[in-house]
Amino acid sequence: MPKLKTNKSAAKRIRITKNGKAVKITAGQGHFNSRESGKTKMNKRRDVSLSKSATKVIKKQLPHK
Repeated sequence: MPKLKTNKSAAKRIRITKNGKAVKITAGQGHFNSRESGKTKMNKRRDVSLSKSATKVIKKQLPHK
């Protein structure tokens, strides 16, 4: 059986927590954040957990995590 390869683009964006949930950084944090309201900036600091169906797909892409 061939080696299981990690999807590198997914590995850079998503991490698997200790309990098996997939977590990613909120989109739109790169630049142009000074124009955002305080509420939006605060919400962007949080990480976003992915749905169960998306987590299944991600776990196949990250076999060694």
